[in-house]
Amino acid sequence: MRRIESKERGRSSGRGLYPSALAVHAEVAPPAAAAAARRFPDIVIRRMSHLRGPNIWTYRAVIEAIVDIGELEDFPSNTLPGFYERLTAWLPGLIEHRCSVGRRGGFLMRLRDGTWPGHILEHVALELQTQAGMKTGFGKARMTHEHGVYKVVIRTRNEAIGKLAIESARDLVMAAINDLPYDVAAIVARLTDMVDRQCLGPSTACIVDAASERGIPHIRLNDGNLVQLGHGAAQHRIWTAETDRTSAIAEGISRDKDLTKQLLAAAGVPVPEGRAVASADEAWEAAEDIGLPVVVKPSDGNHARGVSLNLMTRKEVVSAFAAAEAEGSEVLVERFIPGQEHRLLVVGDKVVAATRGEIIRVGGDGKSSIAQLIDAQVNTDPRRGEEEHLPLETLRHDDAVLLLLLQRQGLTPASVLARGESAVVQRTGNMAIDVTGQVHPDVAAQMALAARVVGLDIAGIDLVAEDIGKPLAAQGGAIVEVNAGPGLLMHLKPAVGRAQPVGDAIVEHLFPAGASGRVPIVGVVGNGRSALAPRLIAWLLQLQGKQTGLACRDGIFLGQRRLSSASALDYAAGERMLINRSVQAVVLETSPRHILSEGLPYDRCQVGVVMAMPGPERLEDLYITEAEQMPNVVRTQVDVVLAQGAAVLNADDPGVLALADHSDGEVLLYSLDPDNAAIAEHRARKGRAVLMRGDTLVLLTGGKQQPLIHLAVPAFSLLTHELPDDLRPHVTAAVAAAWALGVPADLIRAGLLHFDEAPQAIAVH
Repeated sequence: MRRIESKERGRSSGRGLYPSALAVHAEVAPPAAAAAARRFPDIVIRRMSHLRGPNIWTYRAVIEAIVDIGELEDFPSNTLPGFYERLTAWLPGLIEHRCSVGRRGGFLMRLRDGTWPGHILEHVALELQTQAGMKTGFGKARMTHEHGVYKVVIRTRNEAIGKLAIESARDLVMAAINDLPYDVAAIVARLTDMVDRQCLGPSTACIVDAASERGIPHIRLNDGNLVQLGHGAAQHRIWTAETDRTSAIAEGISRDKDLTKQLLAAAGVPVPEGRAVASADEAWEAAEDIGLPVVVKPSDGNHARGVSLNLMTRKEVVSAFAAAEAEGSEVLVERFIPGQEHRLLVVGDKVVAATRGEIIRVGGDGKSSIAQLIDAQVNTDPRRGEEEHLPLETLRHDDAVLLLLLQRQGLTPASVLARGESAVVQRTGNMAIDVTGQVHPDVAAQMALAARVVGLDIAGIDLVAEDIGKPLAAQGGAIVEVNAGPGLLMHLKPAVGRAQPVGDAIVEHLFPAGASGRVPIVGVVGNGRSALAPRLIAWLLQLQGKQTGLACRDGIFLGQRRLSSASALDYAAGERMLINRSVQAVVLETSPRHILSEGLPYDRCQVGVVMAMPGPERLEDLYITEAEQMPNVVRTQVDVVLAQGAAVLNADDPGVLALADHSDGEVLLYSLDPDNAAIAEHRARKGRAVLMRGDTLVLLTGGKQQPLIHLAVPAFSLLTHELPDDLRPHVTAAVAAAWALGVPADLIRAGLLHFDEAPQAIAVH
């Protein structure tokens, strides 16, 4: 597979699609005096498009903005007095931008030497995203045929954030040019808030990133953390650390902590004695029956909220009951297990990560209250906060468990500790120390058993033990909770020890033994007039036993059932097919317009078919005006072919044939000309080809040939189709694609003979 970075570098020059700004500007810039003491009108953003899939710029999603810099076309950065100083003072992080220079500080060199606002806008937008916590490094600024108008492109993981970054970059650049104030901190804060609210949470993101490293595609299914990994029938879905293998019954059991303990105890897994209570009096009665000390906690809680440990008196139990009841669920009283708190992550049947908790103390200075010490010594921990990406929560002064903990030490939040004195302010929920390498095999086996008993494929198990490196029975350790959908941050960002690759473990659990999560995808750039080729390909795949989804200019089909009769070349139609869990193969037709305006709806395909090199007609609104620009557009279909796939190219069209070098996989040619020189050269290199000789289709592999079918016979029912052009190019392209997909020759022949006998398409309203 060609690396994403390689493709982006390969297209950086524009290669005739859009020229680089510096390549066409004059070497001598206007004198700086011409820009002094004048105020320039704002750069105009004419429109912005979200290219969600592979496109003319990169494999990844980008925002493409059409930007009119107006008078600034005549004023590069080195002619704008004070601009460099103001911009770099506001955004010192620009020094990390390597730009085309290829080293740290490269973009600043370009600024000093003179570059144009479109290019500057690109880098500022990327830096704003980086400052907001969404680091992306790819951007381009390219001139169009219209004077002073550029295409500015930035990589983004969220459409709204990317668009706001470009708009804000325009405002910031104009303020720096015109020496006006600009509140950089405010816009970074706004973008940061959007990143926190709209981007994937850290647990989900680590799984998605691990899938991407494996080459497994993903589709975000909602505005939250529901993500599809893989396509069609090969997919799995995740929602944070829950999967489509996570049983709703198991999740319900895990929420009922009393039921969980009963099931674990029945299976011989050590759990503390305890029971549910409905009142403070019942809580004390249970504590006396169980034996002091005890733990009081809510039955359905998380993040250790409402949990009080090592309670010895009636007063403590009654106060702890109130704190647990405030969490809104049933209250449990359990025997207190001495030892250290641990969280172990079980994925499948393995413990893949473990952390140990730490007791949080504050140290006195003789003048600050405990509340002030908490803010200064605890809540300043960069791991604490209310944001989802932080593993620890802010410690509130009015938290009932904190108040009880301080009361047991004879303190309140207003108490002042003398220098040298300390107080415990949190005992639970501080999983900060990685101990994965210390887990005893017996402990790991007990944890895996606990997850199986509850029925969870992924579980966060809370264990109390003196030493996790020893068997539980000898030390009296016990499991206190089994949690569905566990947070992964504590394993990704431990305070002490190594981060664990928990995302990799979850992906391996869902896609074992190198499974790719992919179904065969055939992408087709047709001839712009008929959808016969994609329909034939889909029919042949269906005959092979694969439930096939098809989106083409004739509509959307599932098998031979038509779901929609409207033209379906767009991104949404393709994604609709890829989301369908019954689909085992997909054929998706596209056009240059959709590649330019949306990108492809898939990251890679097994077969990419290009039937013709279209012209630039009716693409002027997308700044395509010359035939020389079209190969770089159509090339996108060939760029995404998998290394184990094939590009199927029309050897009778020189423009299409020239795309062969861009395929990561095999190249399979087809031609209607029996004397085609390119076919002969391809065969000499032992390549495969499909050739029309008279009325006979022939499969060629190097020096071997296999006649497939004679078209000029009454039984060949395709001849009855009324088509706007000759059917032979469509049949030849479809045969080549099916052959590339491994459809046997006999099945291809039968499919061609009986295509007209396929069930009639049924419109679904």
